[in-house]
Amino acid sequence: MSKTTPATAFLDHNHIEYEFITYHYDPHADRVGLQAAEAVGADPETVFKTLMVSVDGKPHVAVLPSDQEANMKKLAAAFGGKHAEMLSVEEAEKLTGYKVGGISPFGQRRHLPTIFEKTAELFDKIYINGGGRGFQVKMHSKDAIAVLSAKVADFKR
Repeated sequence: MSKTTPATAFLDHNHIEYEFITYHYDPHADRVGLQAAEAVGADPETVFKTLMVSVDGKPHVAVLPSDQEANMKKLAAAFGGKHAEMLSVEEAEKLTGYKVGGISPFGQRRHLPTIFEKTAELFDKIYINGGGRGFQVKMHSKDAIAVLSAKVADFKR
């Protein structure tokens, strides 16, 4: 896999330090984020997945640990909305330019309101999809949040 993706180009452009990590992506895994954590040898709570959601009909990005699920009511409220739901695979891929299983919050086709689950702040470094299936970036959590001008809130179940 190429080490350059829209996500890594975005991070490079913004002078964000990261380590790229490739691994064998299993498209048949029950939970892709957990499979990624196991493949890179990391605690699942430090490997963050990217969810593409609709909040009151508008697209947003939610980033949370791979071993957690989002509480949609809390998520909507954190964005100042009333209703949140997952975008369809087709909508998510068209909007981001990435394939599901390889969606990164970095380098998407357009910047969307983004929120990190507050547990991200508990770790100095976290893993986040680097813009492709089988590709993670390991970086400082504070940098990930700052470069996206993201909110931080409790929205896990």
